[in-house]
Formats: sequence, C-alpha cells, structure tokens
Amino acid sequence: MRRPGFNCGSGGRPIACLTPGDIEVLQRYWWGVALLMATASPLHAEERDYCPTRPGLGITPCTIAPKHVSVEVALTDWTLDNQPDRRTDALLGGDTAVRIGLTDSVEAQFGWTPYAHVRTRDKASQSVATAKGVGDATIGFKANLLHPDGAGLSIAVQPFVTIPVARVPLGAGNWGGGIIAPVTFDVTKALNLAATTEVDAAVDGDGMGRHIAYSEIAGLDIKIARTLSATFEAEVLRDEDPAGKTTQALASGSLAWRAKDTLQFDAGAVAGLNRAAPDVELYVGVSQRF
Repeated sequence: MRRPGFNCGSGGRPIACLTPGDIEVLQRYWWGVALLMATASPLHAEERDYCPTRPGLGITPCTIAPKHVSVEVALTDWTLDNQPDRRTDALLGGDTAVRIGLTDSVEAQFGWTPYAHVRTRDKASQSVATAKGVGDATIGFKANLLHPDGAGLSIAVQPFVTIPVARVPLGAGNWGGGIIAPVTFDVTKALNLAATTEVDAAVDGDGMGRHIAYSEIAGLDIKIARTLSATFEAEVLRDEDPAGKTTQALASGSLAWRAKDTLQFDAGAVAGLNRAAPDVELYVGVSQRF
C-alpha cells in the first residue's frame, strides 16, 4: 500500500477527463507547495540528518526538521501483474511526495501522481484496454512519538486521506484513508531494523463503498558505505474487498546513494511471492531536501 490512491483494477473501464474544478484544485495545490518550498529557510532550522522515505515498501518514522521541505520523486515506476485471465502493465511518471517540517516532531505531507498509464490485455479475447492521465492525490501528516531524527528506537504515526482526483482505473474512484505506524531500531551504526503497520479504509472495487485493508512490512537496512545503503523487506497485505478478498506477499530490495547531504538517488525492485500479488515492480527515484 505504498500508493493508496493508485488502483490498476481489472482494466476495461475508460478514464474520464478532469473537470475544470479538478484542474483548479490541482493548480492551487501545486502553487501552495511551490510557495512553501520557496519560503522554507534551512538557515534557521534544526540541523538533522536527511531521512527520505524513499526507497522501499515501508516508510521512515523520522520527520523533516522545521522549515525544511523534502521532495521525493519516483522518476519511473513500472509494475507487471500477470494473472491467469489478464496481463496489466502500469507505468507511473513523476510520482511525488512532498514533506514539510512543521515542528520538531510533526511534518505535513502531500502526494500526487502527475502521470499514470495502465495497459490491460484480456487473454481470452486478446482485447487491449488502455488508460492514461493523472493519479489520485493524498494529504496527511506524520507525528513522531520518539526520536524524530530516527536515531535509536524511533516510532511515529501517519494518518492520511486519499483525494479522488483521478478516474478508475488510474484512481480509486472515491475518498479513502488510513493510518500508518512505522518503527525503526538501530542495532548498530550500520544495521537498522524496521517495521511498518498500515490499516486502511480502502475503496471497494466498484467505487461505491469502503472496506478494511491492512498490511505489515518488516525490513533490514544495511549501511554498505558512508554514502550507500541497501534495504531488504517483506510485506504481507490483506484486502477485504467484498468483490474478492485477497492476500498478497511481496519481497523487495533497493539501493540508495547519497550524492550529498541533501540529495539521494535510489533504485529498487519488488517481487510478488504468490499469485494474488503483482509479479514485479521496478523503479528509480530521487529525493532532495531544501
């Protein structure tokens, strides 16, 4: 549930165009983000190591220091879901998360996918359905309860709401939300254990109601060198959609390279471990603190 608002669905349903009202909302949103980024001043903020949420399946409990802004972008993200009756390829471009430090332990969060392309091929009829456009947006905040710099034992809670600015199958088609609870623990200076628990009020497949979905992620982060780290994770995700309940098992590996103190590049892969899970996901991204 790294992107709660993105829903590949089963394909075949057309995407509708954004209304002028949707466009106006998005314009105001990004102008607001740009204004906050322009006014953020690192000179007066608490000095703290940069802790991007990227890469990987889970999230970090550390928060951005006050008056700092973190912009984290998936430059390219491709997912293949090859089921017995269909094959779905989903490509995201510029999937963006903006984190704004409000206090020593609280940050505001905004997320949006400016481009998504979903191609679904029905294996029985060989028909192909495609959809492209924007994805859903998310807003929320993260409140750290212990060690906001992520040192030692760090714990946080992160509630969020998904805004249905996209249309099915590029979005969920309705409002959703949830809460995430990440925990990390430094075993040594080079070894970090992580766990992320998430519970969602996920949108039903028909877009008419909501149901519970929940997941647990366990991870191990290894600092290979001063500027290079590797993360290995496993996830179990249960979705109680009335149209069909599923349990997905996933494994992930990723690398992060710190080009400088405020700039990170990453790449990763996710593999499905059972039939219900997508087969593979590949991505590359970048994170910058201002």
